[in-house]
Amino acid sequence: MRFDILTLFPEMFEPLKQSIIGRAIQKELLQVNLINIRDFSKDKHKKVDDTPYGGGAGMIMMPDIVYDAYNSIENKENAKVIYLSPQGKVLNQKKVVELSKENHIILLCGHYEGIDQRVLDEIVDEEISIGDYVLTGGELPAMVLIDSVSRYVKGVLKEDSTKEESFTKNLLEYPQYTRPEVFKSKKVPEVLLSGHHENIRKWREKTSIEITKKKRPDLLK
Repeated sequence: MRFDILTLFPEMFEPLKQSIIGRAIQKELLQVNLINIRDFSKDKHKKVDDTPYGGGAGMIMMPDIVYDAYNSIENKENAKVIYLSPQGKVLNQKKVVELSKENHIILLCGHYEGIDQRVLDEIVDEEISIGDYVLTGGELPAMVLIDSVSRYVKGVLKEDSTKEESFTKNLLEYPQYTRPEVFKSKKVPEVLLSGHHENIRKWREKTSIEITKKKRPDLLK
């Protein structure tokens, strides 16, 4: 899968070089390209924003610069363009799985007070938010989206890793345990030591339902 990221702050994406996502990039399972929008400014000071028409606080990113940065991306005809915005639909597991089926995603990261609406209307297919709150820019949401979507790209994780986890079948994941068998006088549940796969499956399903009722009853609706 290929991600192209349009941003004013490419250095913020350094964490993507670490851990599972970093290894997937090294194995060429993922391709992550950073396009610095500021490189397309025609101003000698590399200015990318201006005051909003009609007045108001903050500055607005100019449409022509964003559009030129977008146009620099090659072979984008079949790409899905996503603008990370607090006005977008909130990212959830269903959307993550849906996006993982795309071959090419372009992520547009806003900053300051936002981006001129005209270029958004011209190039954006969908707006996505990571929650009902406002951040200083779209870079952190872009990393969240890349991380969550990449987990479903074949080869990034072990084959069964995404089959039983939180939000699968609208349930939160059951508790997990490992060695030592006893920690601070608390034992691992006996059923997990039994070796009886059907009983373990039933216990995990029952516990998932109980945890979901307690922590996220809204999911059961």
